[in-house]
Amino acid sequence: MKLLSQLTGTGAAIVTPFNKYQEVDYTALGNLIDFIINGGVEYLVTLGTTGETPVLTTAEKTEIIQFTYAHVSNRVPVVVGIGGNDTLAVVNELRWLPLDHATAVLSASPYYNKPSQEGLILHYQALAAASSKPLILYNVPGRTGKNMTAETSLLLAHETANIVGIKEASGDMLQCMEILRNRPEGFMVWSGDDALALPQLACGMDGVISVAANGFPSLFSRMVRYGLAHDFQSAKKLNDRLMPAYELMFQENNPAGIKAILSEMGLIAEELRLPNVPVSAALKNAIQDYLALQS
Repeated sequence: MKLLSQLTGTGAAIVTPFNKYQEVDYTALGNLIDFIINGGVEYLVTLGTTGETPVLTTAEKTEIIQFTYAHVSNRVPVVVGIGGNDTLAVVNELRWLPLDHATAVLSASPYYNKPSQEGLILHYQALAAASSKPLILYNVPGRTGKNMTAETSLLLAHETANIVGIKEASGDMLQCMEILRNRPEGFMVWSGDDALALPQLACGMDGVISVAANGFPSLFSRMVRYGLAHDFQSAKKLNDRLMPAYELMFQENNPAGIKAILSEMGLIAEELRLPNVPVSAALKNAIQDYLALQS
């Protein structure tokens, strides 16, 4: 029995909308939450790195979490992202950020520091001890500069009770299959790569924590459900429609790509906080062309 079976399927790593004054746009956030939930996703991830958490203040993080709980109103589970490259600071956030209505915490591995595998183990063990909620590992070496090996992930999975799953975004299929082959009972594995989600579902992953689900919640979540049901012919038809979107979303930077898509759909303003900037004119034109084909 999976410990977090309610998180099987698609989780949307939701963006943080800003207005033209660079303030969090809570009206747009509420509309986006409704759009995603009505599209059929199984749960939301608030304050993931797609939510531009490195450029949010501590007060904004608290407000976003509380707003999300209230607006979701128990319609779907909510996972809260809490990570960083200062272990003590992350421990402190785990202790004071409002987690009362969270199903779990997703924590990206430390960026820039490039710790050893032992450092990663000790970091996550400290977080697991401090967290009042189940902890989900997040391996994304393309962003952090350091891969968490299958051996490290499995050691944490087997030896740390409060660590209950991993979002794997290494892009290394052999590493992913090694984790799936040797994970303990109840330990869940989610894809962190929209473009690789379908083959990873075929390998046995439990779902996807997705950027694409912001803009295409119905298409993407149906694709994932087909994959989980081993109906790969139906899943492939939907995935084929989404493949150009995967490329457009990440061509320049994330979340600029998905924010441009959401802006074209009239859901949010195309506003980002520096150092991220909106997409180029050429990419925006390509996004407009793709969306026109989908309508």
